[in-house]
Amino acid sequence: MAKFTPFSFVFMASIISVTMFSSCSPLNGDKRKVHIVYMGSLTKEQSEYSPNSHHLSILQEVLDDGISAANSLVRSYKRSFNGFAAKLIDQERQNLALKKGVVSVFPSRILPLQTTRSWDFIGFTKNVKRETAVESDTIIGVIDTGIWPESESFTDEGFGPPPKKWKGACKGGQNFTCNNKIIGARFYPQGTFNGINSTRDTVGHGTHTASTAAGNKVNNANFYGIAQGIARGGVPSARIAAYAVCNDIGCTDEAILAAFDDAIADGVDIITSSLAPRAARDIKEDSIAIGSFHAMERGILTLNSAGNDGPDAGSVSSVAPWMLTVAANTIDRHIIDKVVLGNGKTIIGNSVNSFSSNGKKFPIVFGKTASIRRCPESSAKNCEADCLDRELVKGKIVMCTDESGAEVALAAGAVGSIAITDRVDNVSSVVPFPVSAINSQSFHLVQSYFYSTKSPQAEILKSEAVNDTAAPRVADFSSRGPNSIVPEILKPDISAPGTSMSCPHVAGIAAFVKTFHPDWFPSAIKSAIMTTAQPMNIKDGEFAFGAGQVNPVQAINPGLVYNASKEDYIHLLCNIGYDTATVRFISGDNSTCPKEPKKLSVKDHNYPSLAIEVLPLQPFKIEFNRTVTNVGLSNSIYKAKIFPNSKLSITVAPEVLSFKSLEEKQSFVVTIVGGKIQDKTVLSSSLVWSDSTHSVRSPIVVNINSGSFTHEGFGPPYKKWKGACKCGLNFTCNNKIIGARYYSSSKSLYNKSTAKDIVGHGTHTTSTVAGNKVNNVGFYGIGKVTARGGVPSSRIAAYAVCNVNGCTDEGILAAFDDVIADGVDNTASSYLNARKTPQAEVLKSETVNDTTSPRVSDFSSRGPNSVIAEILKPDISVPDVDILTAHSPVVSPYGSDLDKRSVKYNFLSKPPCLALMLLA
Repeated sequence: MAKFTPFSFVFMASIISVTMFSSCSPLNGDKRKVHIVYMGSLTKEQSEYSPNSHHLSILQEVLDDGISAANSLVRSYKRSFNGFAAKLIDQERQNLALKKGVVSVFPSRILPLQTTRSWDFIGFTKNVKRETAVESDTIIGVIDTGIWPESESFTDEGFGPPPKKWKGACKGGQNFTCNNKIIGARFYPQGTFNGINSTRDTVGHGTHTASTAAGNKVNNANFYGIAQGIARGGVPSARIAAYAVCNDIGCTDEAILAAFDDAIADGVDIITSSLAPRAARDIKEDSIAIGSFHAMERGILTLNSAGNDGPDAGSVSSVAPWMLTVAANTIDRHIIDKVVLGNGKTIIGNSVNSFSSNGKKFPIVFGKTASIRRCPESSAKNCEADCLDRELVKGKIVMCTDESGAEVALAAGAVGSIAITDRVDNVSSVVPFPVSAINSQSFHLVQSYFYSTKSPQAEILKSEAVNDTAAPRVADFSSRGPNSIVPEILKPDISAPGTSMSCPHVAGIAAFVKTFHPDWFPSAIKSAIMTTAQPMNIKDGEFAFGAGQVNPVQAINPGLVYNASKEDYIHLLCNIGYDTATVRFISGDNSTCPKEPKKLSVKDHNYPSLAIEVLPLQPFKIEFNRTVTNVGLSNSIYKAKIFPNSKLSITVAPEVLSFKSLEEKQSFVVTIVGGKIQDKTVLSSSLVWSDSTHSVRSPIVVNINSGSFTHEGFGPPYKKWKGACKCGLNFTCNNKIIGARYYSSSKSLYNKSTAKDIVGHGTHTTSTVAGNKVNNVGFYGIGKVTARGGVPSSRIAAYAVCNVNGCTDEGILAAFDDVIADGVDNTASSYLNARKTPQAEVLKSETVNDTTSPRVSDFSSRGPNSVIAEILKPDISVPDVDILTAHSPVVSPYGSDLDKRSVKYNFLSKPPCLALMLLA
């Protein structure tokens, strides 16, 4: 189903089919946009000259005539790593990406922003044993919307001067003063789109996260009498450094990297960042992954939110292995409100409503019947802007079929609102006046009462806290695994209470662990938190909660830890496809990668969890190599216990680990054997090492996942095949996909380091040509059929030449050069055009029989051939509308960050706007 403008090449054959990946974003070559130019670590030699001068020099080399580098440069990163941000057009971006020393060039995108009872709920009481003096020397860097310095949570009574190690500054801007609690403050005005002129938090998010991680103890904290108790952070004696990178719209990559650059150099111990992109990115184009890598180099652990795009599979966006990725779960306190109808019936809603009606009931009106005439019925039901008649709603409670309509009702003079919410039952939000957010079933009850009564009325009661016996549950909005970039690294890592607050909860716990073990590397702290977590038994399993709910008291004494050094992480980057030159720039040393990535070794990275993805209906045997370090008792014997799964045979060798001293290391192998298991099955188990004092638990997850390109039933490639699998990052060929190449010289924004399709178009076109038969696929229940390509038994070779900005002649010609030499059989091409669609209210789609087919689509381009009139074009017509084919799961089905769904099959390609861009 075409939507935008494409021009894509598909090389097709009865034996081998080849796809050149296309793209989807509209091109605006004249508009300068801020890009990040990442150049890796700062070497000793680089630190001896001004990185800023070097940045200006290489920038000036690529800028169009008449453009000043000083005007283009937004900022330099020169304290903790090397790089800069600059305003570029696409050609300049491509030229910069070719420069020696440049690891990646990517646009500065906008990342969205993602407690009196929660600490007690996870067993972290106010009387827990602490290393208070060390805690007072601990500094937590909070990268967020800033902080409100006058809050009681941040007074410095009883605090001494900042720790001697502190190298930061108080550059808080207008109307901002630091103290001995908030010892540092910075803001980044160039990195924001509405402007920030102070570290003062005018959004509220940063103040909340900072107080959750390290806020002082504040007695009798409450929200208008709701949930009263002692508010405190995880490490109340710790210091805070606030880095304001966000406003109420979001946060830019450029500002986030600047904050990491400063925080690392300033001397923080822990970094918490409750920010996340909408989808996982290539690690070297992810600002948080880049910043946290260089933090890890300096011994600083970064905590990051899993994201708020759940419960879709693969929605977790924080995937780098050196970060601790935190999912969100509920606690045993739930805030509800109640609606008492005029007939005495009580409806339970989910809102934090601080307003009391004092027993008074008010008339109810429905948005549908209280709207102005020109407003469509659907808009009136939703109480959309400019729809409500002020005279009809003033002083009344307005029923709305959309929660956002409540704010419109308030502006129109209503005294309250009863609205349908798409939020799940375990989440309540603060409302600006009496609002009860209820599900559609409860709304139907209110609606029935409304239509059955001449004078319907109701009272919305003030919210109250009730006990939630089902806790902990992972919130529906919390992003889920699997990890779409490195499937062998289980993400999220851990679960903790809150929404955006889950991340600072674990940041406080990480700081707490560090006070007992100040010499531990970030991976050891991370391991301690993960292996002592409390297992959870909920839907979606480990892909929802990782190792389980955090258990802070146990984390300070884990017994064994899974250590990973900077060198181990570099080794991992090599194994997922990074080359020697790239990792040397990233690491700042002489690291060397093997000539061919050892992709089968990725699973052997010394991670505290074990995860693997295998094909369906094929027996498998997987071995994981792990090494643990003794941090418990010097003389100890640990025995292995496997929590069984009936579909897996799991063994450990050796089954006993004997330690004679602290810091001693012991290695073991976990072997998992499975039979023919159906697709889309997730099997989990766990390994526990126990010495009767410590229990060191590692989750085990086997994800059975296939698609249109599995090689079950395929033999080896035919002898005529002369191609290769030079596929780059996180990509493995098989006997179906027998070849893959990417063209780094064209510097594709997403594909320059891999043939893996993170745009979606190439996957869609390839599966249409030659995808396997896959039964019972659909798009959210629509069109459930057997998906298959035209020649499902043929082989595929993929050639990645395009990105979201298009495809260069250089890349296309290089692909043709390889395609011909590699030995493909036939070629074909297709062109799709654009058409706008009017807005409408629609029911969920269904499939119907089209008796008028086949018809040439209106969007399909027509002849005559304007170059050689004697050659008729197009040559042939084939189906291209309403075709269900394979889709890249990391790309939303609509092709926009606004669409949070993840699908394996889709009706339309990611809108392929620019598959060919001719660069003069």
